Amino acid sequence: MKKKAIIISLKSYKISTREKNLLRTQKPWGLILFKRNIKSLRQVKNLILDIRKITKDSKLPIMIDEEGKTVSRLSEIISDDLTQKFFGDLYNSHSKLSIIIYKNYINSLCKFLKNIGININTVPVLDVLRVKTNKIIGSRSFSNKPNIVKELGRVCVSQYNLNKIATVIKHIPGHGCASSDSHLKLPRIKLSYEELNKIDFSPYKNNFSKFAMTAHILYDKIDKTNVATFSNKIIFNIIRKKMGFKGILISDDISMRALKFDLVTNAKKSLAAGCNIVLYCAGNYKESLKLIKAVPYIDEFTAQKTSEFYKFLR
Repeated sequence: MKKKAIIISLKSYKISTREKNLLRTQKPWGLILFKRNIKSLRQVKNLILDIRKITKDSKLPIMIDEEGKTVSRLSEIISDDLTQKFFGDLYNSHSKLSIIIYKNYINSLCKFLKNIGININTVPVLDVLRVKTNKIIGSRSFSNKPNIVKELGRVCVSQYNLNKIATVIKHIPGHGCASSDSHLKLPRIKLSYEELNKIDFSPYKNNFSKFAMTAHILYDKIDKTNVATFSNKIIFNIIRKKMGFKGILISDDISMRALKFDLVTNAKKSLAAGCNIVLYCAGNYKESLKLIKAVPYIDEFTAQKTSEFYKFLR
């Protein structure tokens, strides 16, 4: 499977001539849609049909961040006011009822996503709320209790799988311990591996999501030099070995300010550390083209997992 190890985005509601040519000739692994790409149901369905026609790939991975309320890319066409914290709070008092309602919510959302043509949603957020968790996570987290986060994360992935839409667990190995926003600056965590393993790392262990997204966080006591996205030690020793993640690992957006290098260097360092695919969200055509030419084709592992994903969509 000849695809470049990158997920890109588009600038607006329609595909420009240059973007069409890029998709046709450069073969990115997939695309991610944002609010800037969606203004009506008809428009977004046509946009996705165009993308699939241009790429000649009926199963091209097309992702969206549809977490609900504070992170809803579809807010122009649906009202998605529920948060993960709503389900976590309900689980805390009525666990069985919470799971029933949550499954129904997922089924309803999946039906809508499939109607549009989206096949990956970047949920669930498995970050555990802490006393000083930055508001960028906030109600996007299920709970401050690792067991609740883990259980509802498991339910989420399983229910999406039943609906033939893949999930992306994030932000692995855990963003809840960060008091700053990685979109704006690099969060530094000084907790020991033992402390992190007990709380923040716990929900990610043995989760069967097909995809995971890294955290742009520096865990001082584990790798004081590299953020998790750039850390071979964290990716192989913790995410792969101790957490047992067996799917495709995607970097968080390489244009976030937590990463200090230029985009191409950020991409190459992510892939060298063990990320399988890099994510670029800004939608700048020139940067997308530069990146897609700089990154390699996906490796054998990623090609195999991508084939499995395409079969899963049948």
